[in-house]
Amino acid sequence: MTASTEIRAEVIDSKPQPYYSPEEYLQLEEAAEFRSEYHDGKIIPMTGGTPNHNRIALNFGGALNFALKGQLYDVFMNDLRLWMPSKRVYTYPDVMLVAGKLEFLEGRKDTITNAMMVAEVLSKSTANYDRGDKFKLLRSIPTLREYILIDQYEMHVEQFSKTDDNKWVLSEYDGADAILVLSSVQFEVSLGEMFDRVDFESEE
Repeated sequence: MTASTEIRAEVIDSKPQPYYSPEEYLQLEEAAEFRSEYHDGKIIPMTGGTPNHNRIALNFGGALNFALKGQLYDVFMNDLRLWMPSKRVYTYPDVMLVAGKLEFLEGRKDTITNAMMVAEVLSKSTANYDRGDKFKLLRSIPTLREYILIDQYEMHVEQFSKTDDNKWVLSEYDGADAILVLSSVQFEVSLGEMFDRVDFESEE
């Protein structure tokens, strides 16, 4: 989920949730004090993330942004919405990479549809969702070439790369000396740099 937010895992109310259209969601989101995601009629509130969550996302996103400076790429972090029209889902990725011109949702300047790479920092409450249902949703985006999952409790990264024949290949990285090399763009970063100043003991 986003560097400053993550989907709340617990069920707050057992009553049936009302159905919201995408247009109603966007209208409510503009006036809301806290952000929410939208999943085919349901609005899912989001809560604050940990310092480690933010550090990891900033380290990765900042390094990626610096490496691609002057090139036709945009790096975004947790404030720009991503719309998956075939799944009717709005989400806020922790880190998102776009190649070339931004493709906005019609009538919006805060929502795009053409992410090339999405990275999420995993939490205990969202890890299963990010690996499973969310990855399935993201694969509906034609431009998506890479999905990065970063553990915030140990130096571990999972990389899913899309091949030319539409297969997804998993690579895993462990330890400070491991080097994550993106397949969608020319960029590499050590896990030591990615996890700089992350205090794992604070999460115990």
